[in-house]
Parts: sequence; C-alpha cells; structure tokens
Amino acid sequence: MASNLLKALIRSQILPSSRRNFSVAAATTQLGIPTDDLVGNHTAKWMQDRSKKSPMELISEVPPIKVVGRTAACEGDTNTALGHPIEFICLDLHEPAICKYCGLRYVQDHHH
Repeated sequence: MASNLLKALIRSQILPSSRRNFSVAAATTQLGIPTDDLVGNHTAKWMQDRSKKSPMELISEVPPIKVVGRTAACEGDTNTALGHPIEFICLDLHEPAICKYCGLRYVQDHHH
C-alpha cells in the first residue's frame, strides 16, 4: 500500500524521483553552461602553454621513495590538509609501486 502511494507521488512530481538523468546531451551546470564546454576548456588550458609541464610530467620527475619494510603509507603530503586519504601500498613487487591518488612511486629499500 505504502509503495503504491510512493510511486503515485513520484509520478505526479510531488516527490522527486530517485532516478537520475544520465543523458550526456543535456548535461549542464546550474548556470546552464554545457559540461562538455567546461571539460574542453579545462583541458585546453593545459594544452595551450607548452612551456609549463603538466601535473603528470611533474610527478614523474620525482624519484621513487625508498621505504624500509614491505608496506608504504602514502598521504600525498606532510600537511594533511593538502594530502589525500591514506593508502597502504604493498612493495613486494620488483618495480616501483604507484599511489593511486597522487602518483608518487615507492620502492622497497633492501639492505643486504
């Protein structure tokens, strides 16, 4: 009974539907700007000035961080306000392990 009443209220637009409209063609911001324009402009900003390096190029220049032990804990920055959620990274592989949030690379420091 209650579910029928809820369905009727949603159909009559008194209550909003929990379903979302995922139509890409109609995607706009609250100001009516198409989201495709925002993404395109953001990407174009990075592509215009070739004298500056992209964030991916900058992070790839940081050498892998050596860690004693089998696990690294990455927070992105020493200042927690500028970092990301903590990620524990397994270092059992031979190649450097990469943080999924910030791209920093970690490698196990072997002292034999």
